[in-house]
Amino acid sequence: MSPPQATGARAALAIGGLLVFLLALPFAADLLDVPATTSLVTRMLIYAIAAASLNLVLGFGGMISFGHAAFYGIGGYAVGILFQHARLSEPLFGMMLGTEQFLIAMPVAIVLGGLAALVIGALALRTTGVQFIMITLAFAQMLYFLFVSLKYYGGDDGLVVRRRNVLFGLDMRDAKTFYFVVLALAAAYFAFIWRIAGSRFGMVLGAIRQNDRRVAAIGIGVYRYKLAAFVLAGMGAGLAGGLWANYARFVSPDMMHWTKSGELMVMVILGGAGTLFGPLFGAAGLITLETVLSAWTERWQFFLGPILILIILFFRGGLSGLVALFSGRNR
Repeated sequence: MSPPQATGARAALAIGGLLVFLLALPFAADLLDVPATTSLVTRMLIYAIAAASLNLVLGFGGMISFGHAAFYGIGGYAVGILFQHARLSEPLFGMMLGTEQFLIAMPVAIVLGGLAALVIGALALRTTGVQFIMITLAFAQMLYFLFVSLKYYGGDDGLVVRRRNVLFGLDMRDAKTFYFVVLALAAAYFAFIWRIAGSRFGMVLGAIRQNDRRVAAIGIGVYRYKLAAFVLAGMGAGLAGGLWANYARFVSPDMMHWTKSGELMVMVILGGAGTLFGPLFGAAGLITLETVLSAWTERWQFFLGPILILIILFFRGGLSGLVALFSGRNR
């Protein structure tokens, strides 16, 4: 085993190297004449935030939520609906106009994601196991069909966000500028997750994952901790959904479908559940595989499945374990 100081220094060096790589990537993409790479990595970072929010409850808390996409979709629709009301100058709920301001729309997306998680979690967390999985799935599908029925906001066809939100004097239409905005928010969110994981709250959450009955026996409110984690995860998913609405300039009920929850779950497991950067590696790995395989064949999903199975089976800790293996770290 390596000394703790050496391990910490190596981890800090790896994080610093990753950050430098991500900061330099848009400029390198321009030099290599592959500007589309910047947009692709922006997509990876947005999904990494969504997967990291799920990892908070799945990897750290042991709560298998199959309805996490509901909060992701709510964040996206918050931005889309606010934009539509601002464009049409129509009051929202007859009280307030919409907005195109990034610093208003994004906090609304985060808060609404958290509120939805509070309501759903307050009910779903009274159950465990398969019942919990099915309740979260049911709530997500309820929201999916609700937004399908809202014809004013596009219904099944979705809602177009004609331009990205305004952030100070930045040109948000520029792919590189938007990339750095997303990168800054992703870095802040992963720092937030790192702080939670190392806190008393994170340690209690880990103990609940291992044996919630023992945690309850020593007088700790298991339900309250689970609900708090669920709400924080919903807020993170709302952030990712709001960023996606700006990135794609389009939102649809498909953002809330159970298949999207499954996709986020695959990212977490592929990258390494319960690890800090597992969701980032999982999002990058899954999107890279999809991009490469879909360019090669129309039946790319047929080949994607076996590749994912092999990675999960033969590399302990998913892609995080693979990175640790190549970096020479002992696990």
